[in-house]
Amino acid sequence: MKQLRIAIVGYGTAGQAAAVLLGRDGHDVSVFERVPAPGPVGAGFLLQPSGLQVLWRMGLLPQVLAHGARVDRLFGDTPCGRPVMDMRYDGLDSRLYGVGLQRGALFSILDAAWEGRPERLQPGCEIVDVDAEAGVLRDACGDTHGPFDLVVVADGAASRLRGLVAPPRVDRPYPWGALWCLLPAGSWPHVAELRQRYVAARKMIGLLPVGGRPDDPTRRLSFFWSLRTDAFDQWEADGLAPWMDELHRLWPEARDVFAHLTDPAQLARARYRDTTMKRWHRGRVVLVGDCAHAMSPQLGQGVNMALLDAEALTAALRDAPSLEAALPAYQRERRAHVWIYQLWSRWLTPVFQSERDAVAKLRDLAFRPMGRMPGGKGQMLRVLTGTQRGLVGRLGLEEEFVDALGSPQPPEAAVADRACQLGRSGLLAQEIRRDSSPSPTSGAFG
Repeated sequence: MKQLRIAIVGYGTAGQAAAVLLGRDGHDVSVFERVPAPGPVGAGFLLQPSGLQVLWRMGLLPQVLAHGARVDRLFGDTPCGRPVMDMRYDGLDSRLYGVGLQRGALFSILDAAWEGRPERLQPGCEIVDVDAEAGVLRDACGDTHGPFDLVVVADGAASRLRGLVAPPRVDRPYPWGALWCLLPAGSWPHVAELRQRYVAARKMIGLLPVGGRPDDPTRRLSFFWSLRTDAFDQWEADGLAPWMDELHRLWPEARDVFAHLTDPAQLARARYRDTTMKRWHRGRVVLVGDCAHAMSPQLGQGVNMALLDAEALTAALRDAPSLEAALPAYQRERRAHVWIYQLWSRWLTPVFQSERDAVAKLRDLAFRPMGRMPGGKGQMLRVLTGTQRGLVGRLGLEEEFVDALGSPQPPEAAVADRACQLGRSGLLAQEIRRDSSPSPTSGAFG
């Protein structure tokens, strides 16, 4: 397809990745971000092999591995020590693992990878309306921008623009959210594990190693405490002392980590949505990331799905003869992968965040045995790693990528060559498409 003039609304992970990939394919990209000074802030998250493969194709895997923390195991138990969940990536393939990363670290890595940033990023510009047929944007000050050949809406789970494409089939907030912050890892012993502690489904505490940032090498843990959103204000009004007492009682082994919690202002409040769209595109407008398919974080797939969306949209624009053909192709490709995660997320959320004690008791009894049943382990690992596609299909992981992930230090020459091939020139599009095709792997759920 010819070079397009493209506007991206939003500079989160989906918008950043789209800017990098579309720019590398030769499109004229401009990004509009409502925050006046976008920067490296945010919680930690878990990059799965599905998302890591996208970053590998972008030539950014070495930076991610340098700043992130390898995660081999996801383990959850009750305060009395009863294991509830124990999943290991090597049950799928001994070379696979997840990477805990600070959102700020990924922001900095993607920000540095977008060559057009200095001239093409317009911060402090809130887009409030888009003419889907003309490709014209209107900002909060009443100014217009465009016309553009394509408008990529990437304004997140709380999107105000998704309704311009179509009425959502489902769009509702979850009653449960979380308090979160980043804490120094110190001497925390579980350096390669996501650790969680559960009290029925009413309380969930988590510690995820997330490494450092380019501007701050201190290794940190992402801490979260599950809480109903309508209880946020009461939690703050009650003060820190009673909550800290409860925290120490439920997880005494983490007392040294929790010692860094000294002020309620340290903890940010996270809210989640469940959003399913009838359509992801209309006219010249297309949705990517949480804007198109917000879900609860139970499966930890938000950032990974955003990266896959950006890659799939870029490939569709590269391969299709026209914009009219590219956008439906993008939607078909991504919907075939996303829908099963939205379904699982919707059903799993009450199992871990609700007041349904009977459901929680059943979870505690059945979750681990289900993972040991024939077929159950593989299914769970495929969902975890982001490689489940539909009920029985798989999202392919390239053997070259799995080898690179399994190598402690990928050869710099090979990394540089791959980045040049896949990112900069766009001259090897046919090779990229061959490499991107699904291929058999030796494992599937982590």
